[in-house]
Amino acid sequence: MLPYRKLFWKIEHPWIFYLIVISVSFFVIGMCLLYFSVWKKSLKNQNTKLSKKPLGTVFLDIFLHRRLLKDDLAAGLMHLFIFWGFFLLLIITALLSIHEHIHPFLFGKIYIVFSSAGEFAGLLLFIGCLFALIRRYVQKVPRLENTFEDALMPTWLAIIVLSGFVLEGIRISSQPAPWERFSFVGWIFSGFMKGAWTEASYPYLWWAHAIISIGFLATIPFTKMFHLLGAPISIYLQNLPKPVSTTLEEDLTADQEETYDQEEFFEDADEKEHLLPRDLDLATVAFLDACMRCGRCVEACPSNGVGEPYAPRDFVQAMRSLIWQTYSPFGDIRFLKRPNKEMLDRLWYCTTCRACLEVCPIYGPTFQLVLSQRELSIEEGTSVPDLLNQTLERLFKYENPWMSSKKEKLGWIEDDMDIQFISPSKQDYEFCYFVGCTTSVDARARSIAKAFASILQRVGIDFGILGDKEPCCGDIAKRVGETGLFEEKKEQCLTILEKYNIQKIVTSSPHCYYTLNTDYPKEIFEVNHYTQVLHHLVMNNKLDFAKQLNVTVTYHDPCYLGRHSRIFDEPREVIKAIPGVKLVEMAHNRENSLCCGGGGGRMWQGSELTGEERMGERRAREAADTGAEILITACPLCLIMMEDGIKTSRLDKKLKVMDLNEFVLSAMDTATNV
Repeated sequence: MLPYRKLFWKIEHPWIFYLIVISVSFFVIGMCLLYFSVWKKSLKNQNTKLSKKPLGTVFLDIFLHRRLLKDDLAAGLMHLFIFWGFFLLLIITALLSIHEHIHPFLFGKIYIVFSSAGEFAGLLLFIGCLFALIRRYVQKVPRLENTFEDALMPTWLAIIVLSGFVLEGIRISSQPAPWERFSFVGWIFSGFMKGAWTEASYPYLWWAHAIISIGFLATIPFTKMFHLLGAPISIYLQNLPKPVSTTLEEDLTADQEETYDQEEFFEDADEKEHLLPRDLDLATVAFLDACMRCGRCVEACPSNGVGEPYAPRDFVQAMRSLIWQTYSPFGDIRFLKRPNKEMLDRLWYCTTCRACLEVCPIYGPTFQLVLSQRELSIEEGTSVPDLLNQTLERLFKYENPWMSSKKEKLGWIEDDMDIQFISPSKQDYEFCYFVGCTTSVDARARSIAKAFASILQRVGIDFGILGDKEPCCGDIAKRVGETGLFEEKKEQCLTILEKYNIQKIVTSSPHCYYTLNTDYPKEIFEVNHYTQVLHHLVMNNKLDFAKQLNVTVTYHDPCYLGRHSRIFDEPREVIKAIPGVKLVEMAHNRENSLCCGGGGGRMWQGSELTGEERMGERRAREAADTGAEILITACPLCLIMMEDGIKTSRLDKKLKVMDLNEFVLSAMDTATNV
């Protein structure tokens, strides 16, 4: 007799089961259509164009859990067990229906393989759910929340699997067959399911199992389990190629056939709409609904790490709820977890460091959403810190946040420095050195410009500066959401660069570098950061290091140079090229580097935003823990913030902060001591 299995053993009227399944399926589909309706209505940016390019990323991150396994192996394995167990059981259930109603094929060896696969899938799912509960309630992983929903979902899945094994044990006990040994978990359960009562209870237990299973599927739209559908969509949309501006005149609007009619969307929007950002796109709203509150962003967030009352996860949930309250006729349907609405007013704590995006399994751009919400706050004039308002006023009036005159921007140039000033008629230079507001006027940061200029002059590179004609690139205005002021600064900057026919720029600040590279039209000029220039000089043996330093150093990755611009190796290779230097890495380095606390406008907000400690102090302690004597960075804001952090942490006798230019120059100059 061929191995096989009878479906609906001892179950009368199986059509009732299918009726329930079909009804629930239509209900879930209807709720998914509600999601799409909310997404469609909330769209403000209609430039989404579909592409095949992200499909490989979707496969790697969904089916192989590449991103989940990278940052937290235990969590990645736990989720991998749950995902593959759940996914395989869905396939197995579908194959059973095909076998029963379309084409019988589960006989013999095929059935044995099928049965074993079902046992394996159920075991995977049960172990994964058990591990999830252990991590949350026994290990108590700090980043995980402990709400009713968080306990309910894995427990519900575990009960489904366990009840399935019990039913299988009763069936095997009542109909023993040699091939049932391949149903290894059910076979074990069958040893405990002896007696007439078990067989008599089978139909009742079966219907309970069926209702619990179908009920779980019905709750997906109402819980964080929607990420089963939303995560692949978010990963796909977040990895679509971004439109790039190549000229000042280029129109980036999408083709009409691939966009939606905005007028149609906003007919039913209520008064809450003015609280939402003006540039919501499909990728962002899909991410908001796909977020399952894993807390990786909270763990990575530098603001949350120093005890400030901001958490990216809570900001995302508050924004998601606001969108649903605005565009859904039923309000927010996620009734098991209500967000903290106050988090929307805490967006100024964000340093825009990009750490949240770096660790998010579904590539959630939370910091970009913060920037969009800041634009709205600036426009509405609500919840903007006083010191930040003062900074923006100074930026508008003085064209820099330091209230410095144009003449003061030349204060870094010493009498013995032969610096060439660029003019429309004088073009004999390799590049324009864009010194930047902070580097040109801050007393400590000026040493960056002095050192870099000295290095360039020693190796014979002809460069020029705009001097008191150098404009502000508008980075500060852009990062705090003052879009109007940024566009004004951008226009002024482009006018000057065009007037002086600037083709190549090298910046001191990673913030200037990122802004000129990202927020300005492409192919008008080439932009580099000074670390790239130093790296080029090292690779071509242009730097003559006069002495061996014999010092241990550590390197701090500036957020806008590292995470935002992906420049990690160049500064490290420059450091390693210096004789006698030992480079040791901090616990958080490269894409996992900790923010100094100066980005996103935080540099100019001072004591208005405070936590249990400063971000610079936390980073200073981590640098000191490496045993390094010198902390090297490559950003004027980081230099200032880290020096303050070291002083307030009372580590100034143990650790010294230097810019990479200063450090390189000290190795080239026999008269200079490190």
